[in-house]
Amino acid sequence: MYAGLKEYFLVLGWDASTVQEAGLQGAKDSEVVEYAKKNDLLLVTQDSKSAELADLLDVRYVLISNAVIAKVAVEKITERYPDLTAKKG
Repeated sequence: MYAGLKEYFLVLGWDASTVQEAGLQGAKDSEVVEYAKKNDLLLVTQDSKSAELADLLDVRYVLISNAVIAKVAVEKITERYPDLTAKKG
């Protein structure tokens, strides 16, 4: 999974491990996806190629892109500070 999120998943009660912990650091995307499939894991990734391979192999995955992060950040900003608005242009 995306290593930067592991601690947050653990705090929220999820069992989580990283590619490094699985001994797959530097492995090909297909090897990581196959590992997730073999071990019935959900893959959390920022890599679109891994997500596409997971989709092809029917492996559960979540693609965390910068666009997704930005959308969540904007939602939280708007929720917490409704008086703030984005400046256009």
